[in-house]
Amino acid sequence: MTVESTAARTPRRSSKRTSAAKTTAKAPAETPTPAKKPVSTPAKKSAKAPAKRTAAKKTAARTAATKAPQRSEPELVQLLTPEGERVEHPDYSIDLTDDELRGLYRDMVLTRRFDAEATALQRQGELGLWASLLGQEAAQIGSGRALRDDDYVFPTYREHGVAWCRGVDPTNLLGMFRGVNHGGWDPNSNNFHLYTIVIGSQTLHATGYAMGVAKDGADSAVIAYFGDGASSQGDVAESFTFSAVYNAPVVFFCQNNQWAISEPTERQTRVPLYQRAQGFGFPGIRVDGNDVLACLAVTRSALERARRGEGPTLVEAFTYRMGAHTTSDDPTKYRRDEERAAWESKDPILRLRTYLEKQGAADEAFFTALDEESEALGKRVREVVRAMPDPDPIAIFDNVYADGNPLVDEERAQFAAYQASFADSAEKGK
Repeated sequence: MTVESTAARTPRRSSKRTSAAKTTAKAPAETPTPAKKPVSTPAKKSAKAPAKRTAAKKTAARTAATKAPQRSEPELVQLLTPEGERVEHPDYSIDLTDDELRGLYRDMVLTRRFDAEATALQRQGELGLWASLLGQEAAQIGSGRALRDDDYVFPTYREHGVAWCRGVDPTNLLGMFRGVNHGGWDPNSNNFHLYTIVIGSQTLHATGYAMGVAKDGADSAVIAYFGDGASSQGDVAESFTFSAVYNAPVVFFCQNNQWAISEPTERQTRVPLYQRAQGFGFPGIRVDGNDVLACLAVTRSALERARRGEGPTLVEAFTYRMGAHTTSDDPTKYRRDEERAAWESKDPILRLRTYLEKQGAADEAFFTALDEESEALGKRVREVVRAMPDPDPIAIFDNVYADGNPLVDEERAQFAAYQASFADSAEKGK
C-alpha cells in the first residue's frame, strides 16, 4: 500500500461567466443610443483585476498543495513472502535452526489462541474490554524474540505477544481488563512495563529510561511500542527529539496496522511513517509486519545499534489489524470487507507454516501437539479469569502514600462507613 495524503477535490469553475455570456447572446437587439462617458470606471476595473488574479493563484496553489504526490511503493524489508517462500535482503539476514523456526510458529499460535479466548471472555461478560492483536502476531513475536533479558520493554495495551516473549503469564494481562487490578505483574521481574492506556506516553517513559541506561554505562537497550495513531501524538515527537539529542539507546517500534480506530493512515501523514525519523536525525526502516523472520532480523539489528551507542531507530512494522480496535469497536462501519480479505492472504501464521512444511521442518505430529497445547491454554485462561477474586474496595486507599496520610485515613474511614451502611440495610430488610 502506498501511503498518500487525502487529495482535495479541485473546485468547479464558476458558471457565472458562462451564464452571463449566454444571457448576452440571447438578449434582443436594441436601437443604439449615444454612450455616456464613464466616470472613473477604468480605475475600478484595473483595481479589481489584480485581486481576481491573485485569488485565482491562491486557489490553484491550495489545490496543488493538497493533491497527493504520485509515489512508488516504499521499500519493505521482507525475508518470507506471503506464499511462504524464503527471500534474501542485502542488509538484513537471519539464519535459524528448525527448532527456532518451530519456536516462532508456536509463539504465534499460542498468542493467537490466548487472544481469541480473551475476546470470547469479553463477549461473555467476563472482561470489561479487550484489545485484540489478531493479525499482528509476527510483528510482536519477531520483535519480542529479538530482545535480550536485560533489555527493557515499554508496551501499549496490545502487546500480548511481546508479554508472552518476556515470560509474563497471559492470565496476568487479564486482571486489568477484568477490573481487579491495575496490572498483575511486577515490571522489573521481566523488564516488561505495565500496559499504558494513554496513547503515546510510553515513548517518553522509554526515552527517559534509555537516557538513564546510557548514563549508567550499561550496554542494554530499550524498546517502545506504539501504533500508527500514536505517531500523531506530541509525546511521540518529543520522545524522538530527546532520544536523538541525547543519543538514547532506544528502538521505537511502530505497528502500523493501517487504522487508528476509524482513522486511516493516509489521514495522518503525507509520507510513510518510517521516514519521519529523518527529520529528527536518526534512521527509520519499514519492515513487513506479517513476516516474523524480517521483524526478528530488523529489530535485532536496531537493538544492536542502540547497544553500540549509535542512538535511536524507528522501525515501522507494516501490518494490518484484522479485528476491531477493541471489543467496543465495530470496524464494519468504516472499512470494506474486501480490504480485510486481501490481508487474510498475508496471514503471518499461515506463511510460516507453509514454509515449515515446504522445508520439512515440522511434521503433522508437531502441529497436532500444538493444537492440543493451544486448547489447554484456552481452558486454563477461562478457569483463571472466572476465579479471579474481586478486590476489597477499601484497598484503593492502601498505596496512595508510602507512610500514610491523615486526610487519606479520614477518607478511608468515611468510605468504610458508607460500605457498611449497605450491610446494615440488608440486615434490616430480613
